Amino acid sequence: MKVAFDSRPAADYRGVGRYARCLLEALRENGHGDVVESHDPRRFDVFHAPWIDGALLRSPVPMVVTLHDLIPLKRRGEYLRSGLRFRLRYLAVQRAVRVIVPTRAVADDAITHLEIPADRLVVINEAAAAAFHPRSEQEVDAVRRRYGLPSDYLLWVGGLKVPDPRKRVAALARTARTMPLVLAGQTGRWAKELPDVMLTGAVSDDDLAAIYTGAHALVFPSDDEGFGLPPVEALACGAPVVTCDVPALREVLDGRATFAAVDDLDSLVAAAEAAERPAPAPPPWTWRDAAETTWEVYEEAAAAPPAWRGARRRRPRSVDGGED
Repeated sequence: MKVAFDSRPAADYRGVGRYARCLLEALRENGHGDVVESHDPRRFDVFHAPWIDGALLRSPVPMVVTLHDLIPLKRRGEYLRSGLRFRLRYLAVQRAVRVIVPTRAVADDAITHLEIPADRLVVINEAAAAAFHPRSEQEVDAVRRRYGLPSDYLLWVGGLKVPDPRKRVAALARTARTMPLVLAGQTGRWAKELPDVMLTGAVSDDDLAAIYTGAHALVFPSDDEGFGLPPVEALACGAPVVTCDVPALREVLDGRATFAAVDDLDSLVAAAEAAERPAPAPPPWTWRDAAETTWEVYEEAAAAPPAWRGARRRRPRSVDGGED
């Protein structure tokens, strides 16, 4: 079987880029078949779009799409521009033979908001990349000197090029605390205006692993997520995690993190400052597990009947308030 894998998102600094890079590497290591980096599905048996931007309205071969979340669709007022951009993409997702989602929470959203049949949805969890493991005291000291970090700090990890309402970074920065707050990730101008925070800018995976290892705790104030890779990476590096109690994070981290109410960032920060080691182990799944299950999805898609071009062709009702 020959699979076209749209690798364009691999360059993305956000979680979708991590997903594309790690999954593609694991698929090749598993060696089941021929996986080719291409967003032109002609002359292939299956096409996989690992991001919604790559989904095709009329794929010439059975198409698999990974849907990381439906936040722009669920929160149109906050994501108006991206919601409009995704309008045709959501139609394309509805026509996919299989739709991969990272959690049951996203699967439920896909059923509710896109009316995708449950039998076309496959939950495949994500994982920490191999670089994320506890680092030595020498490595931790080196990154502290390199980025000017204090000996004890709370950590937030993610993209900071543009503000994302659901991440609530600005609200976190304004929340009272006694420990320094370090924000790690690519930085935009707006982030440099946040009060009383330390910014690392873009960092390598090895440096990020050491920053995780040296943190007192990871604090994760998102009020909606599709999966939440930074908490899994933090646990893989031995850092305790304190997060808001939202469905996907509860599903992924239950028993491995401390949860706070979504509307109580004071309690979130207080719990992070009170966190103790050792942190629980990360979830046991790996990218190799994800690749194995993804290949099974490819086989199912390739064997789909001739009527595989999705049955639903209506606009999702949540996009514009009605169907065409």
